[in-house]
Amino acid sequence: MSKITRGSCLCGAIQYELRGELRPIVACHCNQCRKASGHFAAATQVEQAQAAITGDTLRWFKSSEHAERGFCSVCGGNLFWRRFGSPYISVWAETIDGKTGLKMERQLYPESAGDYYDLPAVPMVSQSDLK
Repeated sequence: MSKITRGSCLCGAIQYELRGELRPIVACHCNQCRKASGHFAAATQVEQAQAAITGDTLRWFKSSEHAERGFCSVCGGNLFWRRFGSPYISVWAETIDGKTGLKMERQLYPESAGDYYDLPAVPMVSQSDLK
């Protein structure tokens, strides 16, 4: 039986279930993630086929030529990021219900980090090194 992880947006209008093992957390300090989240983003990832998303308030915003971000149109909660054509979907770790059991293992775009926080003590990688 595969592990099921559940989460939702702030108001609960969008809920999701993720089946199987989740990728360790990757922090992203890029300007888009910082503006979308209000801080740096911390995301896990699964194959889209392993994510069951319910709720009719989910909206997708094309944030670049390469990707889009999923959010709740009621509470504004940011939930997802996905690259066009990729079989994977990134899920904001802070939207997972309860304890995740995950650890942050890598980070992206440290040169864009805000000046009001210290970078996490995890390796820096290029986005092209991720799935």
